[in-house]
Amino acid sequence: MEKNLQTRPNLFQRGLLYFFMQKPVTAIITPILHRVDGFFWKISRGRLFFSGALVGMPAFQITSIGAKSKQPRTLVLYGFSENEKIALIASNFGQAHNPSWYYNLKANPKCQVQWKGESHEYIAREAEGGEYEKFWNMAVSYYQGYALYKIRASHRHIPVMVLEPVK
Repeated sequence: MEKNLQTRPNLFQRGLLYFFMQKPVTAIITPILHRVDGFFWKISRGRLFFSGALVGMPAFQITSIGAKSKQPRTLVLYGFSENEKIALIASNFGQAHNPSWYYNLKANPKCQVQWKGESHEYIAREAEGGEYEKFWNMAVSYYQGYALYKIRASHRHIPVMVLEPVK
């Protein structure tokens, strides 16, 4: 896998990101974005995510085991990389609770990550201290919406999950 997976969003993509971080827009796109991404993932044979291509942020298809159901759960998430590590921000668009994928990875850290037609097995853990700050700052530098989500979710800590490849 490439050393760094992301490129910076261009001016148009940054404008879209600003639009998407607005609360009314977030409320509309939250329930449908994963379905649109899933559709594009299928028709592109695992090489393209609508949201990733549109806004210029790296998106990954993650398959984990449900914390309660014990069934495979697959969805598209944005991530940021450093060498072979991938950081996922559990912002849930600033909603009151952490996203279900966070609880799935906490309960069952082994997961499958697919990106650009390749699939690799990873182990997830929650970032803390300096590592949390590093990945949080990286995420905010790509998308200011994360800072806004932190304000909206001020009653909870927004976790950062780090995925490391199984060797």
